[in-house]
Amino acid sequence: MQIEKNNPVDRLGWIEVICGSMFSGKTEELIRRLKRARIARQKVEIFKPGIDTRYDEQNVVSHDENYIPSTPVQSASQILLLTNDVNVVGIDEAQFFDNELPAVCNTLASNGIRVIVAGLDMDYLGKPFGPMPALMSIAEDVTKVHAICMQCGDLAQYTYRMVKDDHLVMLGEAESYEPLCRKCYQEKMKNQG
Repeated sequence: MQIEKNNPVDRLGWIEVICGSMFSGKTEELIRRLKRARIARQKVEIFKPGIDTRYDEQNVVSHDENYIPSTPVQSASQILLLTNDVNVVGIDEAQFFDNELPAVCNTLASNGIRVIVAGLDMDYLGKPFGPMPALMSIAEDVTKVHAICMQCGDLAQYTYRMVKDDHLVMLGEAESYEPLCRKCYQEKMKNQG
């Protein structure tokens, strides 16, 4: 008996997570992987949270202005409704999704789909952010990317919020956030209090 290669149920799916601070290249890496999948003639669908309209309402856009078309969704469960006959699913800004995202990614992977997720692993307080810890624990592959500390030039893994706002989710860019290493982040947080 010969197995049809394009049947998603017969393929092995998996989950890849790309995480790090703001300005670390997460979205750039997501776009790179998705474009390579398209070059390999795989059918790709990309999703982002509907609240993320910083650069574009539709496209996933990196800080370097590279982009890839995507579908904004309001909840993780919508992704399952929109992924018919695909090989690869890309999800950007995963930290903004609800806690159903890990179950959605598991379902997709179990159905033979490669799932690539990018998001902040920590919020501006240095705490695990949204569904990211659960996603990292179930992923077959986790890539942690680093920015450069804007204070000392070392590797940065923290996102420091420079403006006064106590809301967990606050969309912003370089005017509101800067990447910092552990030492510089702790110094700024101490001086802030």
